[in-house]
Amino acid sequence: MSELIRVEHLVKTYFLGEVQVPALQGVDLAIQAGESVAIMGASGSGKSTFMNILGCLDRPTAGKYFFEGKDVSGLSRDELAQIRNQKIGFVFQNFNLLGRTSALENVELPLFYNNSSSRERHHRALESICIVGLQGREHHLPSQLSGGQQQRVAIARALVNRPSLILADEPTGNLDTRTSLEIMEIFQRLNQESRITVILVTHEMDIARYARRQVVFRDGKIVKDEIFQHRKAVEDLQQLPAPAEETIT
Repeated sequence: MSELIRVEHLVKTYFLGEVQVPALQGVDLAIQAGESVAIMGASGSGKSTFMNILGCLDRPTAGKYFFEGKDVSGLSRDELAQIRNQKIGFVFQNFNLLGRTSALENVELPLFYNNSSSRERHHRALESICIVGLQGREHHLPSQLSGGQQQRVAIARALVNRPSLILADEPTGNLDTRTSLEIMEIFQRLNQESRITVILVTHEMDIARYARRQVVFRDGKIVKDEIFQHRKAVEDLQQLPAPAEETIT
């Protein structure tokens, strides 16, 4: 596997008046293309700051961040925005869907920023919706979909630009157990079959073990980085009751 991400001596310090608050303190980490990584740590450990830097949403105070071999630490806002749009798909706990816009239109949204034609936007959005198993729901509004279906729309939106990396921030935080496993099954399938690198932030060890690797932060430093010898597969779904109909009418 080739290297997708490398950070070297990464430092992030926030300044609150005259007070300096260290969020990251010299972090070194490499992630290979096609890996599945869970980022864990208590509130204030630095994991969210780290994810924001990986997602090109924030800049380090010091150190280097290489993405696909390119140092992105000092890029302009426009250059960072281009990487976010073309290379990284984001999935959040609260879905972040436009409430008055159909599932299909929500998925199409990232394509408006790279001058795709209407026909291409429609085709690629439908393709992504099929990947997450929402055929027939593409014209529903978010209010007509369950939480699990809304998260599937969010994943489809993250996929529509065919990114190298998916960053998922507590993607199962608002979902019940079965729906959480269904979402993790999608992430595992994308990682294993499409070789998309998946990095997810989670507080739940049960969810983290669906990733192949676990990285734990504490006080702005990595205190644990290990490979799960027995990564969980989403076979647990077979042991849970069949779901009720998800569509909200």
